[in-house]
Amino acid sequence: MDRIYRVSQGGEPFVAVERSGTLYRAVLTGATVFDGYALGSVISTPLSQLHLLAPTRPSKMVCVGLNYRDHAAEMKKALPSEPMLFLKPSSATLDPGATIRLPPGVGRVDHEAELAVVIGQRAHRVPRARAWQYVFGITCVNDVTARDLQNREVQYTRAKGFDTFAPIGPCIATGVDDTPRGVDGSVNGVRRQHSSSAQLIFPIDELIEYITFVMTLEPGDVISTGTPSGVGALVHGDTVTVTVEGVGSLTNPVAEEQA
Repeated sequence: MDRIYRVSQGGEPFVAVERSGTLYRAVLTGATVFDGYALGSVISTPLSQLHLLAPTRPSKMVCVGLNYRDHAAEMKKALPSEPMLFLKPSSATLDPGATIRLPPGVGRVDHEAELAVVIGQRAHRVPRARAWQYVFGITCVNDVTARDLQNREVQYTRAKGFDTFAPIGPCIATGVDDTPRGVDGSVNGVRRQHSSSAQLIFPIDELIEYITFVMTLEPGDVISTGTPSGVGALVHGDTVTVTVEGVGSLTNPVAEEQA
């Protein structure tokens, strides 16, 4: 398994690859890391001293609502008969460590810890049996949600689409399969969400087949697979962390946006 990071050092962004505990500068064999890469020189600077960027800047982030049974129960909603999809705009993407901004006047804003899939090649009407061939890797996403807006509107676009409402990272873990992985969410060091992708109502291969029947996914696009129970409100001064087994932890501070 490689962990793929986008980092910046001295204002220069580049791709770094962590393999077997050593960090390397990636040598891209095409225009992007999704076209292929090789290991270049060893990076002597510790990862903690590099500025982390979102590991992908997706053209679209496809999110799946109510994909954990326990979350559907806490939202007091019936289990869906087919995947419930919504989109987050690319402008919502947020780097690890960057600040989630609480928009003025929108009411309660919640965290939602999720395991996300990053697509590695153009995917159109992919059969479920071949779905994992199109997966570049997995990452963490925080599907930040303006809950009061969501509860009073039919569509989720506004509640889910504010700037900074899609933190992603810290890396993309490659070489993965459908092995169940733990998904946790914590606020100020206190765990609020704890589950496993084994509890998904619609598993990843089924989601890829379903979504790509509707829309073509491009390299770097993201499918965020849903959140388990335990979602809760964020307030000014909080620090929220999403952890996915095998990926690592995505941490972001929270602050009120000035009106």
